[in-house]
Amino acid sequence: MKKLGKFVAVSFVSSLLLFSCGVKQNSTVEIDPWKKMQQIIETVKEPVFKNKSYNVADFGAKAGGVFDNTEAFKKAIEFCSKNGGGKVVVPSGQYFTGPINLEDNVNLHLESGCEILFSTKSSNYPLVNTSFEGTELMNHSPLIYANNKKNIAITGSGTLNGQATNDNWWYWSGSKNYGWVEGRNNQNDVLNRIRLVESAEKGIPVSERIFGEGSYIRPNFIEFFECSTVLVKGVKIVNAPSWVIHPFRSTNIIVDGVTVQSHGPNNDGCDPEYSKNVIIKNCTFNTGDDCIAIKAGKDADGRRVAIQSENIIVQNCKMIDGHGGVVIGSEMTAGVRNVFVENCIMDSPNLDRAIRIKTNSRRGGLVENVYVRNLEIGRVKEAVLRINMFYDVYGNQTGKFIPQVRNIFLENIKVKNGGQYGVLAKGYKESPIENVTLKDVVIDKVDSPYSVENISNLNFINTHINGVLVANPKD
Repeated sequence: MKKLGKFVAVSFVSSLLLFSCGVKQNSTVEIDPWKKMQQIIETVKEPVFKNKSYNVADFGAKAGGVFDNTEAFKKAIEFCSKNGGGKVVVPSGQYFTGPINLEDNVNLHLESGCEILFSTKSSNYPLVNTSFEGTELMNHSPLIYANNKKNIAITGSGTLNGQATNDNWWYWSGSKNYGWVEGRNNQNDVLNRIRLVESAEKGIPVSERIFGEGSYIRPNFIEFFECSTVLVKGVKIVNAPSWVIHPFRSTNIIVDGVTVQSHGPNNDGCDPEYSKNVIIKNCTFNTGDDCIAIKAGKDADGRRVAIQSENIIVQNCKMIDGHGGVVIGSEMTAGVRNVFVENCIMDSPNLDRAIRIKTNSRRGGLVENVYVRNLEIGRVKEAVLRINMFYDVYGNQTGKFIPQVRNIFLENIKVKNGGQYGVLAKGYKESPIENVTLKDVVIDKVDSPYSVENISNLNFINTHINGVLVANPKD
């Protein structure tokens, strides 16, 4: 990659106007993205439940980690919902179960000392309308699933344990790092993931994309499918088969004080997809993939659904291991806009990047208006800011849908060990990355301040890298 590459100059003033608080455009409109964030926060309300509690033990649930409590959980949740809602309480102890389906107006509450152990027998998870890596299909139910529900929650101080290991779900990824060996079936067989991607390209209806048993497509852990007014608060989530928390085509979502500790393949911590008004706050992510990854569908399926993910807020979170701290993509075909990240700590020798945007010309789509401030970054491997419009995975990922990335702003970022690059970015000649600003950023112990190609309007404002004030690039 070339240093500076083909840098397209645009006025410094335009970027400053976009970034600065209190600056007026056309003397009438005040531009302040952080006020916009606050307005979004004020619209997102927690669910409200009746003051009624239903103990799963009263519906036949037994602790001990051996007895199958699937039916007891089902009965308690359905009874609670049918009677106007309230709290379904899981008391202290280990409870083994198959999939859990949430219903309207139900708060599944895990008391202190509670651990729910989920079955690793794939046949226990029936076919439902779900999604895998940005493509809809009929597949194994997520471990906790809600379809077209409203006013729901998972709360408490207990643990949700997917029990995924190299001996069950994880080897399905086809990776030798996760227990796969020659002769074992996996998701990359022609009739599995490849068939799914091709079915979307051919426009096959979702109801006819039948996978499930024998297809080795791993389910997500928690999925809210077309839901509204959702809260996940306080719980610890470990050992997920694949993506951990997945709001899909959902609105008004709060993920608060959750700890995700799951180092399996594709174990993203939280993946809002086609979703709007999402707040992720006070969480800790220690993952085998991206800590937070904002999605918007993949390729033909993303263009079919065509719902942007927008108004995504990340506050006061801690990112430990992961491919990226806060990531957009790579499944972002329908577009992502208005992302706000503030007051987070990121630090691990196993954290590859802090802020990452990844896409390619099969994805297409637009990413715009990403605002980041007040980060304390200890150590990252590759880059503080990584923008890659040529992301490749699963072979050739080139197509005719050239993506767009614009308006990316980082302010008041302190980095102790920046890894290889402060900024690593590559756009298209015909679609350069537009308007990237670093203001009041300090990056130490980094190999190269930046390496960029086809980027328009890269601005460094009071930014120091390796103790040197960085000047704006020239043509």
